[in-house]
Amino acid sequence: MTATDSMQEYLAEAYRIAHYQPEDNFVSTSSLAEEMKVSAPAVTRMVQRLKHAGFLEHQPYRGIRLTEAGEREALANIRRHRLVERFLVDVMGFGWHEVHDDADDLGLVVSDVLVDKMDEMTGYPKRCPHGEPIPHADGFMPRMVDYPLSEVEVGLDYVISRVHSHDAHKLRYFSELRLEPGKRFRLVMRAPFKGPLQLQVDGQTHFLGHELAGTLRVCSEAEYQLV
Repeated sequence: MTATDSMQEYLAEAYRIAHYQPEDNFVSTSSLAEEMKVSAPAVTRMVQRLKHAGFLEHQPYRGIRLTEAGEREALANIRRHRLVERFLVDVMGFGWHEVHDDADDLGLVVSDVLVDKMDEMTGYPKRCPHGEPIPHADGFMPRMVDYPLSEVEVGLDYVISRVHSHDAHKLRYFSELRLEPGKRFRLVMRAPFKGPLQLQVDGQTHFLGHELAGTLRVCSEAEYQLV
């Protein structure tokens, strides 16, 4: 069975959630409902459809886990979405804070031929504008090695790997601080009891709240180049 557009959206979101929790590849239906911005009954109905189609398995009290077929459908959707984002930013000149919703809409209608052309026109990028890895055409998803900024060791240099947020206000703020994927900085200090973090970026000092810092994933330069 071929997944419909709405089925692919659910599968892709479930894959993205699981990708951020590598210690457990089961995704709760409540977290899926929250990310999809739909009701719990709507998720329950879709989960039953996806389970019947062989795209996922569901275990009570644990949640859902994609099957191999479900992962293929999810990765096809994610590849289209992230390449469309890259095209909108690199070729059409949109800001990285403007493209997520439009990429959702365009990703449902662009053909594989057009997606491949976008891939070529943007120089075969490895990451989307937010730093997320772009699946290969054969379905291979590079595994990221990075960590929440709010948890890493103080006094070291890091590179922004990806931003786990599509909030336009946050993304614009990160741009103002030059905290975008690929940017090198030093973590100078972290205040106790989940206090603010002090960063040095291009010789300038900035402060980030603990919660906001948690949306930034960071790594070493060597780890950044692994993708």
